[in-house]
Amino acid sequence: MRQVGGFTLRIWQVMLGGAVAVLLTGQIAPADALAAINTDVMVFLFCMFVVGEALSRSGYLDVLARRLFRHAKTPHQLLVLVIFGFGILSALLMNDTLAIIGTPLVLGLAARCSLPKKMLLFALAFAITTGSVASPIGNPQNLLVAVNSGMTAPFVTFAAWLLLPTLASLAAAWLVLRLYYRKDLAASFAAGDAGPETLPDPSLTRIVLCSLAILVGLAITNIAASVLNGVIAIPLPLIGLAAALPILVFSGQRVTVLKAIDWCTLVFFAAMFVLMAAVWETGFFQSLAGVAGVTTVPAILATSVVTSQFISNVPFVALFQPLIMQAGGTTARLMALAAGSTIAGNLTILGAASNVIIIQQAESRGETLTFMEFVKVGVPVTLIQIGIYAVFLGVV
Repeated sequence: MRQVGGFTLRIWQVMLGGAVAVLLTGQIAPADALAAINTDVMVFLFCMFVVGEALSRSGYLDVLARRLFRHAKTPHQLLVLVIFGFGILSALLMNDTLAIIGTPLVLGLAARCSLPKKMLLFALAFAITTGSVASPIGNPQNLLVAVNSGMTAPFVTFAAWLLLPTLASLAAAWLVLRLYYRKDLAASFAAGDAGPETLPDPSLTRIVLCSLAILVGLAITNIAASVLNGVIAIPLPLIGLAAALPILVFSGQRVTVLKAIDWCTLVFFAAMFVLMAAVWETGFFQSLAGVAGVTTVPAILATSVVTSQFISNVPFVALFQPLIMQAGGTTARLMALAAGSTIAGNLTILGAASNVIIIQQAESRGETLTFMEFVKVGVPVTLIQIGIYAVFLGVV
């Protein structure tokens, strides 16, 4: 209920209003509210937004997309490249960042290749949601799981538990879309003219490549340290800072980049930490968990998918992770929380912020996906993926 008369409330405004309300009514003390804000998550998100915005502004991501998609010879191959290409990227870059960058790319690709725009919007949405499951930095809720649980080797842990089912789930999304759009995919394929590759800012591109090299290099270092010593050598916020530093120090567009990053999402997260801390102190969800039994892996998967449709996946994880930790935060339970809360975004538009971003971006360019259109395709995708993750997590 975000429509108040002729005024539409944005999601960050709703969350901020909730945080202000609990502060004004004394449900949480100002000092406790400040302490509730997870600075590690805030710093990492800020840095990833800086890198993502600079990557988009430099034009380099568009060049990479053109080079990747030009290898497609059939509509089926193009669909595979979109789903697995963006799916793999979402494990390295936050899925919200790819939603911002990827929407104009797939719409342009659909126009050039004479393919249904809705099909490629679905492919983008399912790819960046599903692909982000396999990495602690793929989406904000995974980052919460990794940081708040004190996980010593998050990259290795997520990959060991979730990489294979994530690849299988990406294949499931491709299969559902292939069946749903079988008539369109059977039509002739128009390769279209991608036009010349252009870099709006070559100097920014060089800096962004340096940032990406730092990001990947430090992630590999952490993976190696996790394998050898079982510990995370470099904290995630430090990785983010190291990646963003070249842009903030050496780029002439640093001010422009800082102005353009998604500050509203950062406000959303800060407010969410305050509001969820106040809700946690009421004990309501602790008692509910005792009744619902959301401390077993099957219940966590099911509850994550369903509840995330109402309070979104990031607030859900912020609320329910403490319950899981109190009940014994086993790796299987934490991975079920990460997987269930993330693939919840494939069920409906409201399940993930990245879906909303994609639709907002698409509507500004004359295309959209309705709620029922999304559900019609999202339900079979999500049900199949729940089964896949259940099997790999040892539920079945």
